[in-house]
Amino acid sequence: MTTHYPIAILGGGLGGLITARVLHVNGIESAVFELEPDRTARVQGGMLDIHDDNGQKAIHAADLWNTFDSIIHRGGESMRILDHTGAVLREEHDEGQMARPEVDRGQLRDLLIDSLPEGTIRWGHKAVAIRDIDGVAGRREVEFANGQTITTDLLIGADGAWSKVRPLLTDAKPSYTGISFIEADLYDGPQQHPAEAAAMGAGMLFAFKDDTGILGHLETDGTLHVYLGFRVPEDWADTIDFTDTPAAKQAILERLPGWNEALRGFIANADTPLTPRPINALPAGISWDRVVGVTLIGDAAHVMSPFAGEGANLALYDGALLALAIAEHPEDTETAIAQYEADLFPRSADAAKDSADSLEMLFAPGSPQGLLDMFTAFDAQTASSD
Repeated sequence: MTTHYPIAILGGGLGGLITARVLHVNGIESAVFELEPDRTARVQGGMLDIHDDNGQKAIHAADLWNTFDSIIHRGGESMRILDHTGAVLREEHDEGQMARPEVDRGQLRDLLIDSLPEGTIRWGHKAVAIRDIDGVAGRREVEFANGQTITTDLLIGADGAWSKVRPLLTDAKPSYTGISFIEADLYDGPQQHPAEAAAMGAGMLFAFKDDTGILGHLETDGTLHVYLGFRVPEDWADTIDFTDTPAAKQAILERLPGWNEALRGFIANADTPLTPRPINALPAGISWDRVVGVTLIGDAAHVMSPFAGEGANLALYDGALLALAIAEHPEDTETAIAQYEADLFPRSADAAKDSADSLEMLFAPGSPQGLLDMFTAFDAQTASSD
């Protein structure tokens, strides 16, 4: 039996969830189809700084600010920049202004899940095929791996970098940026990993030597969440057996000669297996012609490298703006989508360019000097405006 949903959202990440929430706040129901079997199937991990010009606006549109305020990581906006020897080149302390408050991604996702009516999210639904329905403009059938099918008049692709919905709109696909990450966690950092915790500091860490860098964050539960990034060929991860954690650690540590032992310790003493994550991005400035009954949000629309810190914020803002446009034009979703996409394309193009520029600045000869110069320029700009 095929069930019809007027609005179907593929993907239960931040973008898909906030779309459903803002629609619900405005009296419009939708259904979210998520491939994971339940909300606890995967550790979400990582800290997010929620920006005042996009992500925070989305939280307000979702009428969730008071709840959001309760999960803010006080002190999480602290930041330090180190060189590979561990020397502190710049340090900023969180003064409580919260222009870009830090929250745990998993806690934010839980907040959004809990804000939706029971049954809004259909877990364990992995889309395997999407087909047009003859004779009904814009209506589509979605087939899932569990054998179920649905039809919908408005299909919203919130299904990430390798979106199943995107091919309905464009042939563009993400391509490798030249940078790969190794992700790891060290649990209970201050007690169990004091040297690494001291290097991390109270918030975010940047430690670089030329085209190799460690980016990390102290999470609310004391976990040290780290990414080691470097320029390598796209198939580099295939040369290492990441199922053999000790051997994988040794192979990665060979890429860090001369680095401070506490910084090397983020890999050597990791409590989790090392996870390789090649960084992919869609072309900056991606757009498409209007196609009836379908659109994209978040990484499905504009996946980019994470070096401008905009990915989650854009997903939240995309979802909120799309939902608000639908609420403004409840009887004319095509006008709503056209309005949303007219804002989406230039906004995401600017963010994608900033992200690509930041990647080139960070993973470059002499790094972290480019990052230090950027903050010096910010300081001068702030001083001139006072």
